Amino acid sequence: MQVNSEGVSASRVFLPADQAYPNLLQFFINQFPHIEGKEWEDRFAQGLVLNDEGQALGASDAYQPNTHLIYFRRLAREPQIPFEEEIVFQDEHILVADKPHFLPVTPSGLYLHQTLLNRLKKKTGIQSLSPIHRIDRDTAGLVIFSLKPEERASYQNLFRDREVKKIYEAIAPYSEDLASRLPISYQSRLEESENFLQMMEVQGESNADTLIELIALNKPWAKYRLTPGSGKKHQLRCHLNALGIPIKDDQIYPILTPYQEYDIDLSRPLQLLAKEISFLDPQTKMTRSFVSKRALDI
Repeated sequence: MQVNSEGVSASRVFLPADQAYPNLLQFFINQFPHIEGKEWEDRFAQGLVLNDEGQALGASDAYQPNTHLIYFRRLAREPQIPFEEEIVFQDEHILVADKPHFLPVTPSGLYLHQTLLNRLKKKTGIQSLSPIHRIDRDTAGLVIFSLKPEERASYQNLFRDREVKKIYEAIAPYSEDLASRLPISYQSRLEESENFLQMMEVQGESNADTLIELIALNKPWAKYRLTPGSGKKHQLRCHLNALGIPIKDDQIYPILTPYQEYDIDLSRPLQLLAKEISFLDPQTKMTRSFVSKRALDI
């Protein structure tokens, strides 16, 4: 697998025989119409388009059908996340990382180098790393990676089959009425709203459930233990918001605030932490249990 000096993996593209272009630049412009031609010119100029032998190609080089090329993403500007991840555990099968707030797990949008995946690739030199589950960029805590592509599915299936126990902690307002009813298993049906950033509760059969427990109190705030029985997008954030106790410093629920692209307020992290994770390892047949060293202060 080709990687650049920053540990970023390349993408591959095939040049079909039933097409013809005057040069490679015109092929890429046609193949990826959502990317401006100037961007491809800059990638060629910076040596970010290569052949299978790792040789940098030029924009004016000839189109050669039935070949593969590799190329790298380029970002003119990327938000810098000044917080460090920690490797909690690593063997020949998995790596468990403790992610800080604000750091995305995988590249997307404005983030390429400043992602947990590419930081770990650069740190460990293991280019086959792949996350077997994900947590939100806003959430801190444990994320598990597979080291071997041929074993990845066996770990991902654990999440599909709900054989992984995950425990989160969150800081949210204290509600005397709700506290008198805890612990509870809250259930509802979650679906995407008209705004792709938000999920919403709708009528119908439940597809999301969360066990909610009160574990500490410092009015007006409380610390809650959240054990999801399902893995819907924003499930924990939605459920606490529906109960009238939205998670502290949540920029999506109940009110969606303007998205901060570069000037992120790093002083107000979402008070949600993926604290514990446990499962039966399908490769070693050992029970695995990990706990984040991070803590939420109430």
